[in-house]
Amino acid sequence: MSSNQGSDELIFYVNGKKIVERNADPEVFLLPYLRKNLRLTGTKYGCGGGSCGACTIMVSTIHPVSKKILHYPATACLLPLCSLHGMAVTTTEGIGNSETRLHPVQERLAKAHGSQCGFCSPGMVMSMYSLLRNNPEPTIQEIMAYLSGNLCRCTGYRPILDGFKTFDKACCLNKRDEENKLPEMTSPKLFNERELLPLDSTQELIFPPELMLMLKSPKKMTTFHGQRITWYSPSTLAELLELKSKYPKAPLVVGNTNVGIQMKFEGVIFPVIISPLRITDLYIVASNDQGILIGGAVSLSQVKQILLDNVSKLPKDKTKIFKTLLQQLSTLAGEQIRSMASLGGHVISKGATSDLNPVLAAGGAMLNLASKGGSRTIPLNDAFFTGASALKPGEVLLSVLIPYSKKRQFVSAFRQAQREENAFAIVNAGMQVQINDGTDVIKEIAIFYGGIGPTTLSAKNTCLALIGRHWDDEMLAEANRQILNEITISPSATEGKVEYRRSLTVSFLFKFYLEVQQNLDKPIKSSVKASEHLSAIKSFETKVPKTIQIFQEANAKQPGQDPVGRPIVHQSGIKQATGEAVYIDDMPPVDQELFLAFATSTKAHAKIVSIDASEALKSPGVVDIIRAKDVPGPNDISGQGPLFSEEEVVCVGEIICAVVADTPEHARRAAAIIKISYKDQAPLILTVEDAIKHNSFFEPSKQILHGNVEEAFKMADQILEGEVHIGGQEQFYMETNSVLVVPKGEDNEFDIYVSTQDPTTAQLSVAAILDVPSNRIMSHVKRVGGAFGGKITKPGIFASAAAVAALKTKRPIRCVLERNEDMLMTAGRHPFKGIYKVGFMNDGKIVGADVSFYANAGCSPDESILVIIVALLKMDNAYSFPNLNCRGKACKTNLPSNTAFRGFGFPQTGLITETIMDAVATKCGLPPDQVREKNMYKDIGRTHYKQEFDSTNLMRCWNECLEKSSYTKRRSQIQKFNKDNYWKKKGIAIIPLKFTVGFVEKVYHQASALVHIYRDGKVLVSHGGVELGQGLHTKITQIASRELKIPMSYIHISGTSTVSVPNSIPTGGTFSTDVYGLAVKYACETLWGRLEPFVKNNPNGKWEDWVVAAFSQRLSLSATGHYRGYDTEMDWEKGEGHIAPYYIFGAACSEIELDCLTGGHKNLRTDMVLDIGESINPGIDIGQIEGAFTQGLGLYTMEELYYSPQGDMYTLGPDKYKIPAVCDVPTEFNVSLLASSKNPYTIYSSKGVGEPAVFLGSSILFAIKDAVDSARAERGVPKIFTLNSPVTPEKIRMACEDHLTKMIPRDKAGTFAPWSVDVTK
Repeated sequence: MSSNQGSDELIFYVNGKKIVERNADPEVFLLPYLRKNLRLTGTKYGCGGGSCGACTIMVSTIHPVSKKILHYPATACLLPLCSLHGMAVTTTEGIGNSETRLHPVQERLAKAHGSQCGFCSPGMVMSMYSLLRNNPEPTIQEIMAYLSGNLCRCTGYRPILDGFKTFDKACCLNKRDEENKLPEMTSPKLFNERELLPLDSTQELIFPPELMLMLKSPKKMTTFHGQRITWYSPSTLAELLELKSKYPKAPLVVGNTNVGIQMKFEGVIFPVIISPLRITDLYIVASNDQGILIGGAVSLSQVKQILLDNVSKLPKDKTKIFKTLLQQLSTLAGEQIRSMASLGGHVISKGATSDLNPVLAAGGAMLNLASKGGSRTIPLNDAFFTGASALKPGEVLLSVLIPYSKKRQFVSAFRQAQREENAFAIVNAGMQVQINDGTDVIKEIAIFYGGIGPTTLSAKNTCLALIGRHWDDEMLAEANRQILNEITISPSATEGKVEYRRSLTVSFLFKFYLEVQQNLDKPIKSSVKASEHLSAIKSFETKVPKTIQIFQEANAKQPGQDPVGRPIVHQSGIKQATGEAVYIDDMPPVDQELFLAFATSTKAHAKIVSIDASEALKSPGVVDIIRAKDVPGPNDISGQGPLFSEEEVVCVGEIICAVVADTPEHARRAAAIIKISYKDQAPLILTVEDAIKHNSFFEPSKQILHGNVEEAFKMADQILEGEVHIGGQEQFYMETNSVLVVPKGEDNEFDIYVSTQDPTTAQLSVAAILDVPSNRIMSHVKRVGGAFGGKITKPGIFASAAAVAALKTKRPIRCVLERNEDMLMTAGRHPFKGIYKVGFMNDGKIVGADVSFYANAGCSPDESILVIIVALLKMDNAYSFPNLNCRGKACKTNLPSNTAFRGFGFPQTGLITETIMDAVATKCGLPPDQVREKNMYKDIGRTHYKQEFDSTNLMRCWNECLEKSSYTKRRSQIQKFNKDNYWKKKGIAIIPLKFTVGFVEKVYHQASALVHIYRDGKVLVSHGGVELGQGLHTKITQIASRELKIPMSYIHISGTSTVSVPNSIPTGGTFSTDVYGLAVKYACETLWGRLEPFVKNNPNGKWEDWVVAAFSQRLSLSATGHYRGYDTEMDWEKGEGHIAPYYIFGAACSEIELDCLTGGHKNLRTDMVLDIGESINPGIDIGQIEGAFTQGLGLYTMEELYYSPQGDMYTLGPDKYKIPAVCDVPTEFNVSLLASSKNPYTIYSSKGVGEPAVFLGSSILFAIKDAVDSARAERGVPKIFTLNSPVTPEKIRMACEDHLTKMIPRDKAGTFAPWSVDVTK
């Protein structure tokens, strides 16, 4: 904290404990203060921008006017410490822990299997807790609203909702005793609601009395001085206006959701910040004959409640604007941001995508301003947004008048975003029209758009032209013409999607036209039936989520103590929910530790001319700069390129040097001012086409030639050619790359604590870079907050850089990447381009196919060749291709190097194969499911690499999914719906799955374990696998429990370390339980063999007795276990091999509804059937399936990466890059594990489960395609077309061609500089 004098004391409470900070620094946010100063590490850093919810805490305060205690969720990463004066903060540690008392929220999240990697769990807990503090019996809709600002990458949200639904007042747990007759549990459940702790509101922390007394003390202004910023918190309006007069450029900060982003991510420094949190005048809520007056400091959540209260008690005619604002508030940001952000801040920021400003402007809102010189009122109109009536220096926004609506006034709002909730709008609009009494003539009209320009835009000229016109089709045609002339978007516009955004301007207008027509009770004259037109203004139906999980219970004959086959809760679940689970950056500070930050390339391909770090070295707290010359060994990371680049850079984000400083903030500030000059190099290769043009590929390329494709083409009835593009995907693990390197002081020994899937690769990378033997490097992993393939090769880079710094400074080094840094530097899933030619018969049977795959690998090989290998071998999915040529190339481009990602190439090539099936069905005029089934493997199948397998369970999954989903019946119902609804369409698709586990190279399938039995009978298990949230340690504990015949409570797994188990393989590939389970089993069998004589001699004894007896006889109570792995091989010359020991089968059926006018869609229902053998833990396995499916849903429909023509990545952070949120989970989400499935090739007849369901997310894509097909058929546009992945709202809307899309201006390629490039093309 700052040491400047003259600051007031900052007083607040955390978890009931008083905190007095005498040198509060205005630049310090609550999150680092909690974690570093108070050592409350349960609150996590996830993104730093308030968009992921990992840092959610609860703030309690006294309302300045009502004096009531308010509890609300907030993101600690954006809360300035200085804003908390007189407030109380509660974190997950403050509500319960595993040692004293769990809070029911924590318990229910964990016991419902809602915590996998656990990094998001404390944030989920605190969002739910905040809701319960305000409403102990919430509805499921309120629960989902409060979770809208929390992201989870592991679970798929279903188990989180299941746990929290138990607080729903409709849940049987919360009904009165006479109603609380719980049904008998006839089918197995993943958790038992009857065993949960009851919610007792009397046990919660009270608001600190001292803070209540503080409020009664005489008011005075508080001031906090930092090194670069002074923070003023005035106590009266007069003080505020005086400050604003003195510092006219100083921002007013209430929630800090805007200024905080500027400071953190744009490097903006405000010398003075004014916080008006205590000014009662800014919290006014009053009604007059014009409308409702709401103070500028009132939070958006409070605005929502104020509007709801007024809607419930006022006549409908007066509340149309209120209802429209409520509609926008329901999806604006998440509950945390809505609770922090103020109405005044939202208005004054004039954000380009503000959801409220277009409505407020259209509705005629007024702004009440005040300054030292007086007050005035201005309209919130186009002049406000363009600056013609901007605030004068020294003015503040006191309040906003939201008018009552009038009779025959109609107000509507529209928005379309990449995700329904907690996402900036792509385009939004507010529209209002006043119709003359007794006529359909326009008296006045206002139309405002957001997302088109730098601020909210008014269609002023259009509106003037429409006054006096009749509200009819002729008026609409003129309005469209005028709008497209007035509201223009440059073809090079920031954020891209230009034609789509143009289409939304007229699509929204069309919706508004229809809404008004309906309210006027006028017949809709059109070539399309009126009833069909009305579907344009129907909202997606909102239903209470329904889920079913079907699995086999453990055998009734199985001993009760044997945990295998039972839904045991994740062993760290409770600790993760309470914040007690320790991740890398939660580890306590090490004496003299320093922090590392990187200076990275801003050019994609250039020579480095000079590096000037002189200013950085002078910066406060800087200890040293680390460069290539400081590397003792070779300056190279295997497969990744140089650790520190000195001469040339080949992508944006490449490490050039690193700053070592006393705090992370000092290190980052210094890194930002290192001056690096470049000279651009040619060629700049970004896309697949660029790579092909310049013959830029990593070797070797791979191919499989199966049968005779050319002969097959000759005999085919039809030939079809096409091209498919699949975009990349960011892993978005919740815990960013983190490492702590501790030099041990002698023999060049280092302990490295690293968030990785592969501690051995990290160990070997560090050893090579430092030029020391690997036995000097001890690599440790306790747990990882998500990985998904992205933490196999990349963590070795950051561990090596930190190790060089530790060696040079002889001090411990901690390095934790910011979210934006992590996304930029580590890349993700490979974008793919597929080119195909397929021959088939008229009945849909494919006779031959030729397919080429191109993967955009980025600037270094990484694991791209392995991705190509896996992609080629799995591309057949569930289909038998009698003749197939397939080849794959890894394109070398000037993008950050892509890496492993869950599914490892199969989600891309599998989608290309399914696109072929869909195209064949369309060409033949057959249902897609019929063509898929015709081409599926039957009986004993033979793959294109000539491996035989029994496909019985494949067909069982397919048929069971058809039956459980009622596919045939629902398809018929959907066809009727589509016939009756012109602008809304439903679609349904069923997709099969065949998936192989592991890798082709057999060396990657081996595994080792070490098991110790201590004299008190307790057992320590070590193995080479890493706990990533997939429940590996829980399953291993279950296995050891069965083998040693002891309770799970006797067994502990401390973590993964190269000290205990050397030469581990990466944890991934869906086979970790297979191989590590067997290694642990073998070790336990060895130990049981040693104990068995003592058991026979003392059959009535206890486990502890047998252990002591063995020890007394000097027998070793420690054993290793080693599994050599599967015997797999692939002969690429012959095109044949045995690449996997077994297959996982499955099928998924999904139904969606889409809006043809906007491209938005709703996931209605998904049914999945998976053959995973006999599940070791159904609770964990079903959670893995749902999480993988949801990740696939994101890949195929939402998660879109954008790159500039210069190679910069635009989509950094969760505000730009959207992963699925709770609103995206199918409303009905059902998972069934195939019964009576045996797998003789691995432990306990189980199968791997982690990756396969990612691909089943494509069932959503093909359901969308089915709906779009229906729309296109109705509009008479070509049937055969390709929907490239991800199928975003933009692609959906532009594929649903109609008279509106035809009227928008089109720009000819080559006549403008595009904002982005498609790296898949």
